[in-house]
Amino acid sequence: MAVNDKQKRYLKGLAHPLKPVVMIGNKGLTENVLAEIDKALEQHELIKVRVSGLEKEDRAAMVDEITLKSSANLIVIIGHIAVLYRPAKEPTIQLPKK
Repeated sequence: MAVNDKQKRYLKGLAHPLKPVVMIGNKGLTENVLAEIDKALEQHELIKVRVSGLEKEDRAAMVDEITLKSSANLIVIIGHIAVLYRPAKEPTIQLPKK
């Protein structure tokens, strides 16, 4: 499901008070980290992921890989934090209409 600009703004507002639930460190993106991201998206729909220890381009590439492998939507990247959204089977977040 693609998210439009109005929905991204809404989700950014919801994500503002959240703390990162997954932190990626020196070992990088492993299968266990991907499993944790998948589990967090199933439970929360909207999560923050902290990617530490990489240059800006490498962080962006890693976040792209995460969104591709987890079928999530990238809402925003600010510094080392990426906000991801994936609707659950029974969504709790009601997105505004287009």
